Amino acid sequence: MSLGPNLLLALLEGTLAAFVLAVTALGLSLVFGVMRVVNVAHGEFFMLGAVLAWAFSQVIPGMPAAGFLLALIGSPIVVGAVAVAVDRAVLRRLGYEPEATIIATIGLLYVVQQLVLTFYGPTARPVVAPISFRVLFPWFGYSGYKLIVMAASAALLIATWFTLMRTRIGLVMRATQFDRETAQAFGIPVDRVYSMIFALGAMLACVAGVLVVPIQQAHYLMGLDPLLLSFIVVILGGLGSLRGTVVAAFVIGLSDGIISVFFSPTLAKILATLLVALVLVFKPTGLFGARGR
Repeated sequence: MSLGPNLLLALLEGTLAAFVLAVTALGLSLVFGVMRVVNVAHGEFFMLGAVLAWAFSQVIPGMPAAGFLLALIGSPIVVGAVAVAVDRAVLRRLGYEPEATIIATIGLLYVVQQLVLTFYGPTARPVVAPISFRVLFPWFGYSGYKLIVMAASAALLIATWFTLMRTRIGLVMRATQFDRETAQAFGIPVDRVYSMIFALGAMLACVAGVLVVPIQQAHYLMGLDPLLLSFIVVILGGLGSLRGTVVAAFVIGLSDGIISVFFSPTLAKILATLLVALVLVFKPTGLFGARGR
């Protein structure tokens, strides 16, 4: 293909990567923004979404659409319950101290990996896409499922924004983020809000994993790349800034898609890391981050 078709393909793949990355990183940003917890195990919730999607798809064999719908509903519920249990059993007992929670979530990362390796195995396993059609462009056909993933991710981002900015639950979350002590004084159950936030962040990563598993195969180590890229996006956009997270996800996703098609995926990761280093040097708070009060 010539430059035009290659560029269009790169933009499509970059947009797909950007949407999935935005959903994944949004969960990480949300947890840090409200709880001030750096969740190093965030990528494992992404991986659990993919692995659970495979498990749920086996419940209804021969019916990929029904199995995928079951996975899309069941996987976030399971992962959300796990996240609530982790928050209550570990993070709350540590008082949400930043250093302690980093160590705890590193431990959680290895625990989840080993549990999945023990019960799921080391083999990468595919999940059949719930629908299969191709959209014909002048030069090539493109997966219709990938376009649906973009649309579903966009809808999820909009729904999350609406929940945070236009609902009472979102108001409570933002009040807790702004001043925990004052929120407690006004009767807001901060511990319950923290559990809900940690579960929501995990569920966003899980849904991203479910959406992407028909494109990638489910594997017990597949959470490492999403974790790294999510940290790059959150640092670049500004810690705790949801707008910055989405903007940075598109910067990283589109550049990754274009550079990977025309050069190499390794170069794309190198340039993304270099960009983060430059941002930390010249604007430590990130592109949209606010300075600490």
